[in-house]
Amino acid sequence: MDTKQNRVGVIMGRTGSYVQLRPEEGGLEWDVKPEDLRLLTAAERLWPKVREANSRSTKFRL
Repeated sequence: MDTKQNRVGVIMGRTGSYVQLRPEEGGLEWDVKPEDLRLLTAAERLWPKVREANSRSTKFRL
């Protein structure tokens, strides 16, 4: 989690003193200072899966 921009990303590498993150669904990488990173909580890791499951379940309602 990039705490400055409130964005979730996948760590792709390092460039100098920055860590490079990429959005989970793909896209452009961005640079983050290591002190501005934190691990996601268990609940935050589940949000995308819950959102996807909810989206699928509403499509099939009668």
